[in-house]
Amino acid sequence: MPSDVIQWFPGHMAKTRRLISENLKNVDLVIEILDARIPYSSRNPELSRLSQGKPTLLLLNKASLADPAQNKRWKEALTNETTTCVLTDCITGEGLGNLEPAIKKILSEKLARYEEKGMSGRRVRAMVLGIPNVGKSSLINKICGAKKAKVENRPGVTLDKQWVQTGIGVDLLDMPGILWPKFEERRVGENLALTGAIRDGVLDLEGLAVILCKRLRLLYPALLADRYKLGAPKSFETLSDYELFLAIGKKRGFLVSGGEIDTERTANMLLDEFRACKIGRITLDRYSKEELHA
Repeated sequence: MPSDVIQWFPGHMAKTRRLISENLKNVDLVIEILDARIPYSSRNPELSRLSQGKPTLLLLNKASLADPAQNKRWKEALTNETTTCVLTDCITGEGLGNLEPAIKKILSEKLARYEEKGMSGRRVRAMVLGIPNVGKSSLINKICGAKKAKVENRPGVTLDKQWVQTGIGVDLLDMPGILWPKFEERRVGENLALTGAIRDGVLDLEGLAVILCKRLRLLYPALLADRYKLGAPKSFETLSDYELFLAIGKKRGFLVSGGEIDTERTANMLLDEFRACKIGRITLDRYSKEELHA
């Protein structure tokens, strides 16, 4: 996985950074949305610098796709004196009822000052940030109960800022998704690619599917074995990651003339099924005290 894969849209990145800097003065807090399957990898290290110390609400989104035990650990780990973390889901609507009380708690002092000045009805303004395809627009539409933000299942759909009024007393400034210029850790780039934060068109999908096999055999061997009828996990311990990938293609009957495995079809199937949670609820970033992933 090339470390400079992000260079697919450099002009968009610079524009988004500029939009964030220019509009921070207009908001009371920052809502940063993370992908619950990759909480570490989906947290843009530039955003804390760009947000200039604004109060922050972290949302672990797509929680219904992630490992429930890991969801709990990451939520506890990411909540501290200055940051609140809430589990949410743009598919099921999970956790949306917790957003208003969380925002009121974060801004309690500011809201108390507004009330003292007779401005208790003043609406809170929040900037919504996150990587591409993390579910920002889908979540905003869920909160609003209407299609206010453009949504597609691919990164880079929101290309400019847009204000959206909600029914919970908060106006949301939806910003384009932003990645960072260079991935210092190879695994971060791989995880972003696996979850769809980077456009598939610039990636080696067969290589990426083999990486997925490697991740799943280490972290969720039983789920992998069950989904693709591979037998007990011990039965594929001696296979290389690529051999395991081919075995899955063979089990699915993805063959071409001569009995060769259709590797392109196998790769597309594996990535699609992982992203659609058909293999199971999976978290690729495993929480540890050192905040490293397995």
